[in-house]
Amino acid sequence: MLSGCLGSGSGGQAPNAGARIGVSARFVDCADWRKSTPSERAGIVDALRRFAGGPTGTPGLEGAKLPDDKAYQLFENECRSGFARHFKLYKLYTRAASFGGGR
Repeated sequence: MLSGCLGSGSGGQAPNAGARIGVSARFVDCADWRKSTPSERAGIVDALRRFAGGPTGTPGLEGAKLPDDKAYQLFENECRSGFARHFKLYKLYTRAASFGGGR
C-alpha cells in the first residue's frame, strides 16, 4: 500500500486522501481502491472531489463534481474486475462528472 499523503491541495498539489495513500490523486488506481478500507475510500473520494472540482483557471469556475455516494459506487463498480487494476480513479471520476453522474 502507499504511504504518506497526497499534499495540501495548494501549490498545484492534489488534496490529502488519508494517511496510507501516498501519491497525488492523479496516481491512485483501482488496485489502491481495492486495498483500501472504507474510511480510506471515503478519503479518496473526498480528495478526488476537491482535485477534480477545484478551480479551473477561469475566475469563479470550478470543475465538475459527483456526489460522494455516486463516486464511491462508480469506483466500486469499475474497480470490481481484475483487468481494471491500473485504471486511474481521477480519469473515471472526471469523465463521469462531465456527463453528470456515474452509473
